[in-house]
Amino acid sequence: MADVIKMPKMSDTMTEGVLAKWHKKVGDKVKSGDVLAEVETDKATMDMESYWDGVLLYIGVEEGTAVPVDAVMAVIGKEGEDYKAALEAESGSQESASPKSEDAAPKAEDKKEEAAPAQGGGLSEEELAAKGVTVIRMPLLSDTMTEGVIAEWHKKVGDKVKDDDVLADVETDKATMEVMGYATGTLLHIGVEKGSAAKVNGIIAIVGPEGTDVSGILAGGSAPGAKAESKEEAPKEEKQTATADANTSAPVAESSSDSRVKASPLAKKIAKDKGIDLSQVAGSAEGGRIIKKDIENFKPAAAQQSESPKSESQKPAAAPVIPTYVGEVKYTEQPVSQMRKVIAKRLAESLFTAPHFYLTVSIDMDNAMAARTTINAVAPVKVSFNDLVIKAVAVALKKHPAVNSSWGGDKIRFNEHTNIGVAMAVEDGLLVPVVRFADGKSLSHISAEVKDFGGKAKAKKLQPADWEGSTFTVSNLGMFGIDEFTSIINSPDGAILSVGAIQAVPVVKNGAVVPGNVMKLTLGCDHRVVDGATGAQFLQTLKGLLEEPIRLLA
Repeated sequence: MADVIKMPKMSDTMTEGVLAKWHKKVGDKVKSGDVLAEVETDKATMDMESYWDGVLLYIGVEEGTAVPVDAVMAVIGKEGEDYKAALEAESGSQESASPKSEDAAPKAEDKKEEAAPAQGGGLSEEELAAKGVTVIRMPLLSDTMTEGVIAEWHKKVGDKVKDDDVLADVETDKATMEVMGYATGTLLHIGVEKGSAAKVNGIIAIVGPEGTDVSGILAGGSAPGAKAESKEEAPKEEKQTATADANTSAPVAESSSDSRVKASPLAKKIAKDKGIDLSQVAGSAEGGRIIKKDIENFKPAAAQQSESPKSESQKPAAAPVIPTYVGEVKYTEQPVSQMRKVIAKRLAESLFTAPHFYLTVSIDMDNAMAARTTINAVAPVKVSFNDLVIKAVAVALKKHPAVNSSWGGDKIRFNEHTNIGVAMAVEDGLLVPVVRFADGKSLSHISAEVKDFGGKAKAKKLQPADWEGSTFTVSNLGMFGIDEFTSIINSPDGAILSVGAIQAVPVVKNGAVVPGNVMKLTLGCDHRVVDGATGAQFLQTLKGLLEEPIRLLA
């Protein structure tokens, strides 16, 4: 029988993988050990090998598609073998279940058809739309708006309406804005009285051919203004008074603002996006109202020339002229990579579940700088300051096992080994390979290992064994000139160290101010396992090791 190939779980945090590339196509012969495809996981792009001999009969995933762990990807079997039986065995009874849902659909439709006449005998909204009737609903005029209050109706039932006419002014949670119907016909119904509130997407008016019966829509229970009418009269009167006061004072405070210029909402939006001053635009609609085409046809230079004589005659003194800048809103989007998805998920879980606190200490690096120069003169591999920090951290953790711990819910794990995770920036995000048993390794050994991890990380060749099992993490941004920063703990570790740049600053030594080299370290701790005093004692030990690095060689 044919063998079904599923998406393997290639790391401890992997939930899905992206099929980056197929190395075989349907009909190709496959041997055990052949690379079938490349899979992009949350941490690296890895080869997926075949464990079977045969012919690739079926490919169910296209390149660039995300596939959950254990989902079917391909089928391998004998040439000419019917692979559908193997797929059906995996999918179970999904195909047999689908006709049932199809059979159920007509029944649901029949129920809808039976229920339709009960709405009040009128035509439905869909049927009315076919006859040219437009239902005007309360628009979402701000990102936080849940309802709007009708401040003023500019039309009444029976009035003729054009598609660019303003039907009403709506008071939102942020401003009073105009609502257009974008429909031509007769105003057949007003569903919300002046001063009443309507929920977003609730029916506020209906426009269509004169004499059209709209009772079918109204019988469906779409009178959003009814709720608002149950409000007490006193608060409503206060709101109307406040609105009236605001309208009275508005011309004085905002006489030159775009919000007082007669323009459609769409025209205002386009003008705002393009940086056009509406006061310079001549409106072509009724009453000099500015609409979309006026903005599109507006030429800044011509507008300024036509307005300059007027402004000179009106203004007693010369005022600075602010030029109009027409910009363009542009951006690009790209799908979130598997690595970035897991980074976002795990760091959010760490930050919002582990109570973080931070401790910062300044390190005198004069002796460390001198020691590094001496070491590099004889070492087979060049040692960096980061290597010194990793070694010092490992030695300090042996003396403070409480910092080398992790939270387990009903127990705390105190690690006796020191596996130091080293945060590394790569193109798609961040990887944390682990230097294992760092306290027992020489500085040259640590340096060579970190350099090897860096090369593998950039080439996306790290394996799960390279990044699993850390007990503490070091994150260094000193090479980017960052003085100090805080990091989010790399779960399940109980702490993380943020390493800043070495800064040449004045320091006080033996009562005198002299030039010095200072590096700041910030320890981020999970307060469930590390207390403030415990973290402070660890930093004091670490400070002593880095300020007297000869102790690291003992």
